[in-house]
Amino acid sequence: MKYLNAKTILPDALVKELQNYIQGGYLYIPVKQEQQKRWGEVSGYRQELAQRNRQIKRDYQDGVSMDRICEKYNLSCYAIRKIIYQK
Repeated sequence: MKYLNAKTILPDALVKELQNYIQGGYLYIPVKQEQQKRWGEVSGYRQELAQRNRQIKRDYQDGVSMDRICEKYNLSCYAIRKIIYQK
């Protein structure tokens, strides 16, 4: 996250009002609810995991043992079971 100086982007009146609440600190301003992205959408990691999970299900359907799948993807058997039986 890049920090910005409030004086460079906000009107002076707003900076003075904010100084009544916080001075010399960092203030996080969240994204508007309607503009928020779900976890992993920006980086593409969500899609990458979905693709991996589809491959895990295919491996299992093709008869690969659960132990072998655990080793291949370096995941616990519990995690593999959750992926396989997930709808």
